[in-house]
Formats: sequence, structure tokens, C-alpha cells
Amino acid sequence: MQFPVACPEIPVDDLTASIAYYNSRLGFTLDWSDPDLGLAGISRGDTRLFLADAGYRSALGNRGPILLWFNLASRDEVDALHAQWLETGATIMSPPAAQPWKLYEFLAQDIDGNLLRIFYDFGWEERG
Repeated sequence: MQFPVACPEIPVDDLTASIAYYNSRLGFTLDWSDPDLGLAGISRGDTRLFLADAGYRSALGNRGPILLWFNLASRDEVDALHAQWLETGATIMSPPAAQPWKLYEFLAQDIDGNLLRIFYDFGWEERG
């Protein structure tokens, strides 16, 4: 069995506003939305996310903000995404930088305070 790609549920306050932010600022595509349910599916490449408002989340009681990790394939990809998100006006919390824990990363934030850690793991370069 190959374990599937995870599809995290992102807590949001305003489903419509969050869909717009993830689309216009972060480059995600809206796959479907059900405002009455309080849930939307978005994607970018192989990544699928669910945006869930308070009404949808009330059954489980899960709340945000949360932290999402996105593992890119190179430093160049991290830099390119950072530049793209800067250009679209996304909220960037820190610029790309090599960290002591062997990640080249930057942090971004959505309108609900959820954090997106964009990183490349360069530890293997030093080991091999």
C-alpha cells in the first residue's frame, strides 16, 4: 500500500474571503465549494486542501490557527514561490533563509492566521 497525500483541513472564519485569498494571493484553484456546508476544496499541483468555516468545524471542535509544511524540491523553487507570493501581495512573515535545522525556508500567513512554512530540506546535501 502506498500512503496517500494528506488533505489538511484549514480553519477559516470567512469561507468566501479565504477562497479568494488562496486563489489570488497563493495561486490555488477552487475545485468546489459548498457555502451551506461551510467547506471548500482547493488545489495547487498535487496539493489538495479543504477550507472549513466554524459551522463545519463545530462537530469536531477543531480550531486554528494551524501550521502547514510544504516541502519543495530545491532552494530555487523556494525562492521562486517566495517571489511569486511577494508579487501577489501574500503576507510573508519571513524571507527565505537557511536555518540551523537544515531547512531553507520562509513563512507566509493566510488571512486567518494560519501559517504556511515553505521549505527545502538541504540536510541530505551535507550528509552525502
